Amino acid sequence: MTASRPRRVLLAMIALAAGLAAAPVPAALPWGAGSSELPTLAPMLEKATPAVVNVNTESHVRTPRNPLLDDPVFRRFFNLPKQPHERERKAQSLGSGVIVDAERGYVLTNHHVIEGADVISITLRDGRQLQAKLIGSDPDTDVAVVQVPAKNLTALALADSDRLRVGDFVVAIGNPFGLGGTVTAGIISARARDIGAGSFDDFIQTDAAINKGNSGGPLFNIRGEVVGINTAIISPGEAGGSVGVGFSVPANFAKVVISQLKQFGESRRGTMGLTARSVDQNIAEAYGLSTPSGAIITSVAEGGAAKAAGLQKGDLITALNNQTIKESRDLFRIMGVTQVGTQVSVRYIRNGKQGTASVKLVSTKTADASRPAKPDIAKELTNILGIKFKAIEDVDRRRHSIPASIRGVIVQSIETGSDALGKIPLGSVVTEVNFQPVSSPDQAIAAAQAAKAANKPVL
Repeated sequence: MTASRPRRVLLAMIALAAGLAAAPVPAALPWGAGSSELPTLAPMLEKATPAVVNVNTESHVRTPRNPLLDDPVFRRFFNLPKQPHERERKAQSLGSGVIVDAERGYVLTNHHVIEGADVISITLRDGRQLQAKLIGSDPDTDVAVVQVPAKNLTALALADSDRLRVGDFVVAIGNPFGLGGTVTAGIISARARDIGAGSFDDFIQTDAAINKGNSGGPLFNIRGEVVGINTAIISPGEAGGSVGVGFSVPANFAKVVISQLKQFGESRRGTMGLTARSVDQNIAEAYGLSTPSGAIITSVAEGGAAKAAGLQKGDLITALNNQTIKESRDLFRIMGVTQVGTQVSVRYIRNGKQGTASVKLVSTKTADASRPAKPDIAKELTNILGIKFKAIEDVDRRRHSIPASIRGVIVQSIETGSDALGKIPLGSVVTEVNFQPVSSPDQAIAAAQAAKAANKPVL
């Protein structure tokens, strides 16, 4: 007699269970399971969890009162007493953190968790509640360090996050929705994510559940090493629930920031004193590259480190400190996590030739000094489809505040269908065409025609 479908499924499940029961368990699983027990993360968590803390903040927010309350007729009609112009209310927030220095009581968390807080309270795993002191905070990397006056703490070191691979197992521990000590697990979904949070985006993406309150908490590998600090999620709902897309600040990125915060109370990023922009396909071809890569220097500060090292506007940086530069954000990210005073090597392309330079990074107190600036208004040009240039006259300098030191031509009109449409605003001052300084319309057109004759895009 042939077994029915439900009976066949049941028999198959029984056979599978019997096979699994008989299969030997590996003697040395990475999470610490022995030969006589099922795989579990419990041994690792027993060591790591005591270093994870809950962060509670309280701030006093003043809000202006309704202007109707200043109307005496309105107050008389509703029999309302005169009230102060501002109302004060208490605002509270929840987050997480991880102890990174047991002797000094340093706790690592997110900037946005403690931003604007008047009181920062830390709840340890053993139940102790302590008031913390802010040591330093960096909004650009969303990293903050606070200090608690406590002994007998458990601290964890930050691991080498560069060794992470997509697919590696990770564990998040934190205080989601006020539920302290919550553990979630997943894998590394991606690395070097740019989520538009700032100039130093280099996030680890994970599908380990991260919710409101997890911010500032650690992301562990299965050896119990801190590889990231949970900082952001993508969630379509107002409740902020996890949809499996969370982001963490890499441990290696945080190390330099933490060191600076502990030493100076602020971040001191390395900078070369330049601005740069990314490369598109046409610009890449103009520099002899088959694919877009690198960062073009758009300005060099007088008296800056880049100027002293011989770098020039128009140089295309391809590598910094032996790390490939794919786009401009890579350049500023690497500088931002390199200690001030470090001598870094720079590889670049200038006029079709490879060059190298050694630059000593200097300190900047604000991240704005090392942010990628907007590209120069002089962009890719084409005279085949038509750009009408105009020489700069005295009236133009007065009307548009063009300094006398600037030499170039003004873009007066662009023909419909030109590749320059949307790239070069009307009224722009073009100072160079294909690396050639221009001061008249004829020079600009001649330089563009020469580039086209050489079968190159016009830069």
